[in-house]
Amino acid sequence: MSALPTPLVSTAWLADHLDDPDLRLLEATVFLAPPATPGEDWSVAPGTEAYAAEHLPGARFADLVGELSVPNTRFERPDAATFAAAAERLGVGEGTRVVVYDRAGTIWAARVWWLLRSFGFDAVAVLDGGFERWKAEGRPTTADVPAAAPAARFTARDRPELVADRDQVLAVVGQGGACLINALGAEDFTATETDRYPRPGRIPGSLNVPAGSLLGDDGRVLPADALRDRFAAVLARPGRKIAYCGGGIAATADALALAVIGEDDVAVYDASLAEWTADPALPLEVG
Repeated sequence: MSALPTPLVSTAWLADHLDDPDLRLLEATVFLAPPATPGEDWSVAPGTEAYAAEHLPGARFADLVGELSVPNTRFERPDAATFAAAAERLGVGEGTRVVVYDRAGTIWAARVWWLLRSFGFDAVAVLDGGFERWKAEGRPTTADVPAAAPAARFTARDRPELVADRDQVLAVVGQGGACLINALGAEDFTATETDRYPRPGRIPGSLNVPAGSLLGDDGRVLPADALRDRFAAVLARPGRKIAYCGGGIAATADALALAVIGEDDVAVYDASLAEWTADPALPLEVG
Protein backbone atom coordinates (compact mmCIF):
# COMPACT_ATOMS: atom_id res chain seq x y z
CA MET A 1 0.00 0.00 0.00
CA SER A 2 1.47 3.35 -1.04
CA ALA A 3 1.40 6.30 1.31
CA LEU A 4 -1.44 8.79 1.00
CA PRO A 5 -0.11 12.29 0.32
CA THR A 6 -1.77 14.68 2.74
CA PRO A 7 -3.48 17.04 3.00
CA LEU A 8 -3.84 17.19 -0.81
CA VAL A 9 -3.65 14.62 -3.59
CA SER A 10 -3.31 15.41 -7.26
CA THR A 11 -5.66 14.15 -9.95
CA ALA A 12 -2.74 12.12 -11.34
CA TRP A 13 -2.20 10.41 -7.99
CA LEU A 14 -5.88 9.60 -7.65
CA ALA A 15 -6.07 8.23 -11.19
CA ASP A 16 -3.24 5.85 -10.34
CA HIS A 17 -4.92 4.69 -7.12
CA LEU A 18 -8.64 4.59 -7.94
CA ASP A 19 -8.69 0.81 -7.72
CA ASP A 20 -6.80 0.50 -4.44
CA PRO A 21 -9.00 -1.72 -2.26
CA ASP A 22 -8.41 0.37 0.86
CA LEU A 23 -9.24 3.69 -0.82
CA ARG A 24 -12.57 5.37 -0.08
CA LEU A 25 -13.43 8.15 -2.52
CA LEU A 26 -16.09 10.58 -1.31
CA GLU A 27 -17.94 13.44 -2.97
CA ALA A 28 -19.06 16.12 -0.52
CA THR A 29 -20.71 18.76 -2.73
CA VAL A 30 -23.27 21.13 -1.23
CA PHE A 31 -25.00 23.87 -3.21
CA LEU A 32 -25.79 27.25 -1.66
CA ALA A 33 -28.12 29.81 -3.23
CA PRO A 34 -28.68 33.41 -2.09
CA PRO A 35 -32.13 34.30 -0.78
CA ALA A 36 -34.75 35.57 -3.18
CA THR A 37 -35.93 38.01 -0.51
CA PRO A 38 -33.50 40.16 1.50
CA GLY A 39 -33.24 39.09 5.10
CA GLU A 40 -34.02 35.44 4.44
CA ASP A 41 -31.36 32.76 4.85
CA TRP A 42 -29.44 31.18 2.02
CA SER A 43 -30.85 27.89 0.78
CA VAL A 44 -28.78 24.76 1.24
CA ALA A 45 -29.04 21.58 -0.84
CA PRO A 46 -26.82 18.49 -0.86
CA GLY A 47 -25.34 17.80 -4.27
CA THR A 48 -27.02 14.42 -4.57
CA GLU A 49 -28.63 15.08 -7.97
CA ALA A 50 -25.38 16.26 -9.53
CA TYR A 51 -23.61 13.27 -8.00
CA ALA A 52 -26.22 10.85 -9.34
CA ALA A 53 -25.86 12.26 -12.84
CA GLU A 54 -22.06 12.14 -12.91
CA HIS A 55 -19.31 11.44 -10.42
CA LEU A 56 -15.82 10.04 -10.20
CA PRO A 57 -15.65 6.25 -10.57
CA GLY A 58 -16.20 4.52 -7.26
CA ALA A 59 -17.12 7.68 -5.37
CA ARG A 60 -19.79 7.58 -2.68
CA PHE A 61 -21.73 10.62 -1.55
CA ALA A 62 -20.86 12.11 1.82
CA ASP A 63 -23.95 14.08 2.87
CA LEU A 64 -22.86 17.07 4.93
CA VAL A 65 -26.44 18.32 5.13
CA GLY A 66 -28.19 15.14 6.19
CA GLU A 67 -25.65 12.88 7.86
CA LEU A 68 -22.38 14.59 8.76
CA SER A 69 -23.89 17.51 10.66
CA VAL A 70 -26.31 17.88 13.55
CA PRO A 71 -29.83 17.79 12.05
CA ASN A 72 -31.57 21.14 11.56
CA THR A 73 -28.38 23.14 12.11
CA ARG A 74 -26.04 25.01 9.78
CA PHE A 75 -23.47 22.20 9.55
CA GLU A 76 -22.78 21.89 13.28
CA ARG A 77 -20.24 19.17 14.05
CA PRO A 78 -22.11 16.05 15.26
CA ASP A 79 -21.31 13.97 18.32
CA ALA A 80 -18.75 11.19 18.04
CA ALA A 81 -21.23 8.30 17.88
CA THR A 82 -23.29 9.91 15.13
CA PHE A 83 -20.22 10.72 13.07
CA ALA A 84 -18.74 7.24 13.52
CA ALA A 85 -21.98 5.62 12.28
CA ALA A 86 -22.02 7.88 9.21
CA ALA A 87 -18.36 7.15 8.47
CA GLU A 88 -18.97 3.42 8.70
CA ARG A 89 -21.85 3.66 6.23
CA LEU A 90 -19.35 5.16 3.80
CA GLY A 91 -16.91 2.32 4.40
CA VAL A 92 -14.48 4.53 6.31
CA GLY A 93 -12.66 3.00 9.23
CA GLU A 94 -9.53 1.24 10.38
CA GLY A 95 -7.21 0.31 7.54
CA THR A 96 -8.79 2.66 4.98
CA ARG A 97 -7.62 5.84 3.29
CA VAL A 98 -9.96 8.60 2.20
CA VAL A 99 -9.89 11.13 -0.63
CA VAL A 100 -12.63 13.79 -0.68
CA TYR A 101 -13.65 16.09 -3.52
CA ASP A 102 -16.40 18.56 -4.34
CA ARG A 103 -17.58 20.90 -7.10
CA ALA A 104 -17.31 24.16 -5.17
CA GLY A 105 -13.72 25.23 -4.65
CA THR A 106 -12.80 22.53 -2.09
CA ILE A 107 -14.61 24.13 0.87
CA TRP A 108 -16.96 21.16 1.32
CA ALA A 109 -14.20 18.62 0.82
CA ALA A 110 -12.14 20.55 3.34
CA ARG A 111 -15.03 20.33 5.80
CA VAL A 112 -15.09 16.53 5.57
CA TRP A 113 -11.28 16.45 5.80
CA TRP A 114 -11.46 18.51 8.99
CA LEU A 115 -14.34 16.48 10.47
CA LEU A 116 -12.49 13.21 9.98
CA ARG A 117 -9.34 14.61 11.53
CA SER A 118 -11.30 16.12 14.42
CA PHE A 119 -12.45 12.60 15.27
CA GLY A 120 -8.96 11.15 15.11
CA PHE A 121 -8.80 9.89 11.50
CA ASP A 122 -5.74 11.29 9.72
CA ALA A 123 -5.58 9.12 6.58
CA VAL A 124 -7.59 11.65 4.59
CA ALA A 125 -6.76 14.07 1.80
CA VAL A 126 -8.60 16.51 -0.45
CA LEU A 127 -8.49 16.14 -4.24
CA ASP A 128 -6.66 19.25 -5.44
CA GLY A 129 -8.83 20.98 -8.02
CA GLY A 130 -11.81 18.77 -7.30
CA PHE A 131 -14.38 17.57 -9.81
CA GLU A 132 -13.75 20.45 -12.22
CA ARG A 133 -10.02 19.74 -12.51
CA TRP A 134 -10.68 16.03 -13.01
CA LYS A 135 -13.16 16.77 -15.80
CA ALA A 136 -10.96 19.40 -17.43
CA GLU A 137 -8.22 16.83 -17.77
CA GLY A 138 -10.56 14.45 -19.59
CA ARG A 139 -10.51 11.84 -16.85
CA PRO A 140 -13.37 9.34 -16.57
CA THR A 141 -16.68 9.94 -14.81
CA THR A 142 -19.72 7.74 -14.41
CA ALA A 143 -23.34 7.66 -13.32
CA ASP A 144 -23.02 4.11 -12.04
CA VAL A 145 -23.93 3.56 -8.41
CA PRO A 146 -20.99 1.99 -6.56
CA ALA A 147 -21.47 -1.25 -4.70
CA ALA A 148 -22.36 -1.10 -1.03
CA ALA A 149 -19.43 0.08 1.03
CA PRO A 150 -17.37 -2.66 2.67
CA ALA A 151 -17.96 -3.15 6.36
CA ALA A 152 -15.86 -0.78 8.44
CA ARG A 153 -15.20 0.05 12.04
CA PHE A 154 -14.64 3.72 12.79
CA THR A 155 -13.35 4.45 16.27
CA ALA A 156 -13.94 8.13 16.98
CA ARG A 157 -11.18 9.74 19.00
CA ASP A 158 -12.15 13.30 19.79
CA ARG A 159 -9.38 15.85 19.20
CA PRO A 160 -10.54 18.97 21.04
CA GLU A 161 -7.42 20.86 20.00
CA LEU A 162 -8.85 21.07 16.47
CA VAL A 163 -12.18 22.55 17.61
CA ALA A 164 -12.68 25.96 19.24
CA ASP A 165 -15.83 27.09 21.02
CA ARG A 166 -17.23 30.50 21.93
CA ASP A 167 -15.59 30.64 25.35
CA GLN A 168 -12.16 29.84 23.94
CA VAL A 169 -12.54 32.52 21.27
CA LEU A 170 -13.77 35.06 23.82
CA ALA A 171 -10.70 34.30 25.93
CA VAL A 172 -8.48 35.02 22.93
CA VAL A 173 -10.27 38.34 22.36
CA GLY A 174 -9.63 39.35 25.95
CA GLN A 175 -6.26 37.77 26.67
CA GLY A 176 -4.60 36.86 23.38
CA GLY A 177 -2.81 33.54 23.03
CA ALA A 178 -3.95 32.73 19.49
CA CYS A 179 -4.44 34.35 16.12
CA LEU A 180 -8.05 34.65 14.93
CA ILE A 181 -8.53 34.22 11.17
CA ASN A 182 -11.69 35.32 9.38
CA ALA A 183 -12.10 33.18 6.23
CA LEU A 184 -14.94 35.22 4.70
CA GLY A 185 -14.55 37.63 1.81
CA ALA A 186 -13.25 41.14 2.42
CA GLU A 187 -16.73 42.59 1.90
CA ASP A 188 -18.04 40.61 4.87
CA PHE A 189 -14.93 41.28 6.93
CA THR A 190 -15.36 45.04 6.63
CA ALA A 191 -19.17 45.14 6.46
CA THR A 192 -21.10 47.80 8.35
CA GLU A 193 -24.44 46.25 7.41
CA THR A 194 -25.52 42.65 6.91
CA ASP A 195 -28.54 40.63 5.87
CA ARG A 196 -26.73 37.35 6.52
CA TYR A 197 -26.12 37.58 10.27
CA PRO A 198 -27.90 39.16 13.23
CA ARG A 199 -25.18 41.82 13.45
CA PRO A 200 -22.43 42.96 11.06
CA GLY A 201 -18.77 42.81 11.94
CA ARG A 202 -15.87 40.54 12.76
CA ILE A 203 -14.50 39.12 15.97
CA PRO A 204 -12.12 41.73 17.43
CA GLY A 205 -8.48 41.28 16.53
CA SER A 206 -9.17 39.02 13.55
CA LEU A 207 -7.06 38.91 10.43
CA ASN A 208 -8.75 38.32 7.08
CA VAL A 209 -7.63 35.50 4.76
CA PRO A 210 -10.60 34.74 2.48
CA ALA A 211 -10.98 31.08 1.58
CA GLY A 212 -11.62 32.13 -2.01
CA SER A 213 -8.16 33.70 -2.22
CA LEU A 214 -6.42 30.38 -1.62
CA LEU A 215 -7.08 28.88 -5.06
CA GLY A 216 -5.38 29.57 -8.37
CA ASP A 217 -7.14 30.14 -11.68
CA ASP A 218 -7.08 26.39 -12.32
CA GLY A 219 -9.04 25.68 -9.12
CA ARG A 220 -6.11 24.10 -7.34
CA VAL A 221 -4.78 25.25 -3.98
CA LEU A 222 -2.00 27.79 -4.42
CA PRO A 223 1.61 26.62 -4.13
CA ALA A 224 3.12 26.72 -0.67
CA ASP A 225 5.12 29.91 -1.27
CA ALA A 226 2.02 31.76 -2.46
CA LEU A 227 0.05 30.49 0.54
CA ARG A 228 2.73 31.78 2.87
CA ASP A 229 2.33 35.18 1.23
CA ARG A 230 -1.45 35.04 1.74
CA PHE A 231 -0.97 34.12 5.41
CA ALA A 232 2.02 36.40 6.03
CA ALA A 233 0.30 38.47 8.72
CA VAL A 234 -1.06 35.32 10.35
CA LEU A 235 2.29 33.56 10.32
CA ALA A 236 3.89 36.60 11.92
CA ARG A 237 1.89 35.78 15.03
CA PRO A 238 3.36 32.65 16.64
CA GLY A 239 1.26 30.00 18.30
CA ARG A 240 -2.23 28.66 17.83
CA LYS A 241 -4.44 29.73 14.94
CA ILE A 242 -8.26 29.73 15.12
CA ALA A 243 -10.17 30.05 11.85
CA TYR A 244 -13.82 31.06 11.63
CA CYS A 245 -16.35 32.17 9.03
CA GLY A 246 -20.13 32.24 8.91
CA GLY A 247 -20.87 28.64 9.82
CA GLY A 248 -17.62 26.69 10.00
CA ILE A 249 -17.22 25.76 6.32
CA ALA A 250 -14.90 28.32 4.68
CA ALA A 251 -12.83 28.23 7.88
CA THR A 252 -11.90 24.62 7.16
CA ALA A 253 -10.48 25.69 3.77
CA ASP A 254 -8.16 28.06 5.64
CA ALA A 255 -7.25 25.21 8.00
CA LEU A 256 -6.48 23.00 5.00
CA ALA A 257 -4.26 25.64 3.42
CA LEU A 258 -2.42 26.15 6.70
CA ALA A 259 -1.82 22.39 6.85
CA VAL A 260 -0.31 22.55 3.37
CA ILE A 261 2.35 24.93 4.68
CA GLY A 262 3.02 22.87 7.78
CA GLU A 263 0.96 24.67 10.41
CA ASP A 264 -0.39 22.00 12.75
CA ASP A 265 -1.73 24.03 15.69
CA VAL A 266 -4.91 25.15 13.93
CA ALA A 267 -8.48 24.98 15.23
CA VAL A 268 -11.83 25.85 13.68
CA TYR A 269 -14.46 27.83 15.59
CA ASP A 270 -17.27 25.59 14.41
CA ALA A 271 -20.25 27.80 15.32
CA SER A 272 -18.48 30.88 13.93
CA LEU A 273 -20.41 34.10 13.26
CA ALA A 274 -23.77 32.34 13.21
CA GLU A 275 -23.37 31.94 16.97
CA TRP A 276 -21.19 34.95 17.75
CA THR A 277 -23.34 37.62 16.10
CA ALA A 278 -26.53 36.21 17.66
CA ASP A 279 -25.31 37.08 21.17
CA PRO A 280 -25.42 40.87 21.69
CA ALA A 281 -23.08 40.51 24.65
CA LEU A 282 -20.21 39.37 22.43
CA PRO A 283 -17.99 42.09 20.94
CA LEU A 284 -17.65 42.87 17.25
CA GLU A 285 -15.46 45.17 15.19
CA VAL A 286 -17.30 46.91 12.37
CA GLY A 287 -15.97 48.61 9.28
